[in-house]
Amino acid sequence: MTDHAAARRNMVSGQIRTNRVTDERLIEAMEEIPRERFVPHARRGVAYVDEDVEIASGRYLMEPMVLARLVQEATIAPDDVVLDVGCGTGYATAVMSRLAGTVIALDVDGALAAEAERALSEVSADNAIVVTGPLAEGYVRQAPYDVILLGGAVDHLPEALAEQLAEGGRVVGVLREAGTVGQATLWARHRGVLSNRTLFEASLPPLPGIARPVRFEF
Repeated sequence: MTDHAAARRNMVSGQIRTNRVTDERLIEAMEEIPRERFVPHARRGVAYVDEDVEIASGRYLMEPMVLARLVQEATIAPDDVVLDVGCGTGYATAVMSRLAGTVIALDVDGALAAEAERALSEVSADNAIVVTGPLAEGYVRQAPYDVILLGGAVDHLPEALAEQLAEGGRVVGVLREAGTVGQATLWARHRGVLSNRTLFEASLPPLPGIARPVRFEF
């Protein structure tokens, strides 16, 4: 039987603290949240490995180090409103719920959203709200957001998500165009202008429903 508490401590000491993650609030959240609760029973033995863990067909729990570094770059404040795009079973939502005022967890998959709701309730993430809908459209009813986390790789930032970002707000995610290495990226809005910068190289599976339309040239 896996000692999940020991595995969680090892994850934090071996994957998080050693990879430029210094935000103690974030570290405490990752020490506290039982990551194994957010993966299927058959995969709980690998919940703390340093790679993406499959939670459904084509859907993955983000590698712990990549998640930690993205969330740290988002600089979430205690009163921030956060949108978790592609929340899956809700692990990133649970972590961010310990840092933010409110977290909206959005997924297109109703079954994953239902599981996220159950798991978040079990870990007392009372400030998290789970909703369903197309990921590229965000969730305008709770906008604007101070922080938006993209839970998988995208080839662009959808306009609807950009429009739901508050002044001074930040988007973090992995930008990966076809045939290129993924780049963890921070977008920020200042004086109405959205700019972005590359943070580090990262590889993530793609988010469903966020891709540029294919253009045919004759």
